[in-house]
Amino acid sequence: MGGIPKTAMNIVAYPIMKMDREILGEILAGGVEKLKEARTVLLGGHSVEDDEIKYGLSVTGFVHPNKILANQGLRVGDSLILTKPLGVGIINTAVKGGLANAQTVKEVTELMATLNQDAASVMQSFSVSACTDVTGFGLLGHLAEMISGSGLSISVDSAAVPIIPEAVEFAAMGFVPAGAHNNRKYRQDMVESGGDFDPILRDILYDPQTSGGLLIGCSEKDALPLQQRLHEAGVHHSRIIGHVTDKIKEKIVLG
Repeated sequence: MGGIPKTAMNIVAYPIMKMDREILGEILAGGVEKLKEARTVLLGGHSVEDDEIKYGLSVTGFVHPNKILANQGLRVGDSLILTKPLGVGIINTAVKGGLANAQTVKEVTELMATLNQDAASVMQSFSVSACTDVTGFGLLGHLAEMISGSGLSISVDSAAVPIIPEAVEFAAMGFVPAGAHNNRKYRQDMVESGGDFDPILRDILYDPQTSGGLLIGCSEKDALPLQQRLHEAGVHHSRIIGHVTDKIKEKIVLG
């Protein structure tokens, strides 16, 4: 939303009587490593004993009131840029099934551990109308949020959407998480596609992401320069994936 994180509090749930404390230490150390990368100070935290591991951070930061970026605010003619590839949920499902090889696990872990701060910093210099991160609702779910109640529609160039190659293989094998099916059930009335649209690609577009990329709406004239600047900043997966129209009311058209 355009904010700069400054302080954070750990929030952790852990089965301390059933699992080694060293694992908890590694989890907390990983959090501190990311906080240092984000130039954010850890102030403390709260822990509870639980049968299921949970870890997160409550973060406080600063943003100018006139520079807050919400997930709505798109304008007719805007382009949409996605900064990370899709397919994390599908690959994580394959990991649970023991099918993903070590290299794939390494690459996806690094992708999830990559902060969005470089992309967020770059976009500050451009005419950005709306922004959100792609997480549990999948790309199509978050696109739907961006146009709900606006009267606008989005045309998606499906061939331009960045996708982790292995996700296509695993989706074809049926390793699609339940969350993707739930996302489709909830948002399918807003999505239009031809009868020959690839069902595997459709599943990937609904795939829930963990630590997904930013979905940025910007003016058409800024789209290519913004994409170029993102690439120069190391956000190499960034792609222009669609544009905003008012031809159809609140629909996502897959092309």
